Parts: sequence; C-alpha cells; structure tokens
Amino acid sequence: MFSLRTPKQMQQNRISKLIENRNRLEIVNLTESNPTQVGFDYNIDFITSSLTRPESIFYEPDPKGLLEARESVCNYYKARKVKVELDNIFLTASTSEAYTFLFKLLADPGEQVLVPIPSYPLFEHLAQAETIKAVPYNLYYDGDWHIDIYSIKKAINSSVKAIIIVSPNNPTGSCLKKDELDQIIEICLEHQIALISDEVFSDYTYQESEQRVKTIAEVDQILSFTMSGLSKVAGLPQIKLGWVVVNGPSNIATEAMLRLEFIADLFLSVSTPVQHAARSLFESVSHIQTQIKERVLSNRTWLQSQLGKESVCSLLSAEAGWYSIIQVPNVMTEEEMILQILEQENVLIHPGYFFDFASEGWLITSLIVEQEKFKEAMGRILSRAELWLK
Repeated sequence: MFSLRTPKQMQQNRISKLIENRNRLEIVNLTESNPTQVGFDYNIDFITSSLTRPESIFYEPDPKGLLEARESVCNYYKARKVKVELDNIFLTASTSEAYTFLFKLLADPGEQVLVPIPSYPLFEHLAQAETIKAVPYNLYYDGDWHIDIYSIKKAINSSVKAIIIVSPNNPTGSCLKKDELDQIIEICLEHQIALISDEVFSDYTYQESEQRVKTIAEVDQILSFTMSGLSKVAGLPQIKLGWVVVNGPSNIATEAMLRLEFIADLFLSVSTPVQHAARSLFESVSHIQTQIKERVLSNRTWLQSQLGKESVCSLLSAEAGWYSIIQVPNVMTEEEMILQILEQENVLIHPGYFFDFASEGWLITSLIVEQEKFKEAMGRILSRAELWLK
C-alpha cells in the first residue's frame, strides 16, 4: 500500500470546516476573484466562435507558441507603446505554468528565488513543486507601499537565482517605481541573477503616475522575464493563455531562450484552439476591462466613503488591482474575526495572514463583487467591527 503525505496547506482549518458545514449559497463571498462568476457581460457568441475556427483541427506545435498568437501578444504591447520582439515571446497555459518553466530554467533543486510579502500565497507552493525555496523580502507601508530594498540585499546569497516582483501587487495594489527598479537592476547585475516580473494586473491601475514602471518588458541590461495572461487581461481565467517575454544581453538572452524552448517543447501545453483564438480574444479586452475597472473603482470609492475619521477601520492606499486592504481593531486573532463574521454575518472575507501579513488586524476584500452585494456585505462587517470596541 502506498502512503501519500498530506501537505499542511491541504489540511482543513477551522474556517474551511465552517464553510463546509454551512449552506454555501447563503454565504456572500468577498474573496471572489473569478470575474466569470460576478455578473459581468461577456460577448459569449464572439468568444465561443473564436474558439471554433476550422484551422484548430490541425496540430502544428511550436514550443514558443503559434506565430499568429505571439503576434497578438506583440500587438498588445505595441498598443501600450512598448516594443517587444516576436521571437522573445513564449506562450504558456498560465502564469503559474510560466513560473514553473522559469524555475526549471534558472534554479537547481535547493536553490532560491526571492519573493515579496505581503503577496498572493502562490510562490511557496510553486517553488516547492520545483524543489526550490521561495525566500521572502518585504514590502512596507508608510501611507504608500514600497519595496524594502534593504530586505532584498539582506536576503541575497549565492543560492539566489532570481528576484520576483509583482506589479501591481496582489493584494496591496502597489506598483513598481522607477527608482526601485534601478536599485533592483543594480542588485541583479552585481550578483548575476535574473528578474521576473508578474504583471497580470497591469491594465487595472487607478490613475497615471510618472514614477510608476508600466512594464519591464524592455529591460535588457539584465536577464529579465515579463509575465502576463488573458486570465486578468481579458477576464478569462478559463481560457488558459499566458506568456513570458524574455530580455537581456544578447548572448545571455539567446542561451536562456534556447533552454526555455527546450522546456516548453517537453510540455506543449497551450491548446491549438486557444492560440488560433488569441487575436479575437485580445479584441474583447476593452469590453470586459471597462466593466471591471468601473466596478472596482465604484466599490473602492464606496468603501472609502464608509471609512472616514469616525470609523474604527481604515482603508490602505492602493494604485491598482482588484483588492482592498482594511485595517481593523486588533482585538482578537484574524481567524477569530473571520469565523465570527462568517458565523454571524454569513460573509466570507480574507484574513491578512492568508497573504503573509506580518501582524494581525487586516481584512482583504475583493472589489469585483457586484456593487449591491458588496455594499450590503461590507456594511455588515463594518458594523460588527464597531461592536468589537464596545
């Protein structure tokens, strides 16, 4: 009889047990990040017809991805006034898969990549799956979010093979700044390590900023990898199309691309229908992005209006993304807060520890939930927070 180890993250906690024992249909889910489940208007006929093109019946695999699909990615960047070379684009089934490809490319078992905290709890699991280690560096908040460059320098050692930045970050909504990028490039040059930038939320900034780095897709002083995908860009997580843009000094980038092509050729994971549909799917981007942006800004503006000087809670500033962070009275553990909100209000919301916040007293809510449902559910939470201090 084989014995399978159950990872700690797969074991049920008190929150998941409570959810399992309740009527899920009655729970208002403020952790929802799936845009296909929150009432947006998708051009269904257009999207489905793009996936049934006759040429999809023929299988002509290319490790980098079909030419016409990569051209669509090129045009996506061109529309944003960013020059990306066609040959430097690799298609993947998702950004998660892109991470695994890059971990295979850059690190041997036991070696390390630096990852930001707070951030979405993905890196540790992906790194473990590739038998490498995700080592955290800090983001800090002083009214705005910043990368703690000192914590990056402190974490550097001979085993570190890459620095990962997430811009915009999930859930902080913070974006990479030009001065931060300059310092990170210096670190990468000094220690001969790569830079990986996850930019899946880059189309969802709240306002323009001269200090913000829109993308690192043109950074070529060091070996760099820029990632995004249709999951967020087109609000289509089920379509499974992501990409990596490779840049760097010509000799290093060329070798990296040859090796990455070999890795991609082992899997050939991106489906042919999706690749033939790419051009049409990119045409649907503005239709869905407009809806998402309007809802995100509407919900955030309403939330901000509720958290004035008289409130016991406060809203942290953000530049982008689909989430907001709320500081709440630190009168009990976050787990107890979540359980009480779930039991008494039938609302599910993320605790800060889910995103590796260093201290207690944080709730993280999705901003893509339908407006009326969002207001009603958040109203219940804010009312309960007032009771915590009485």
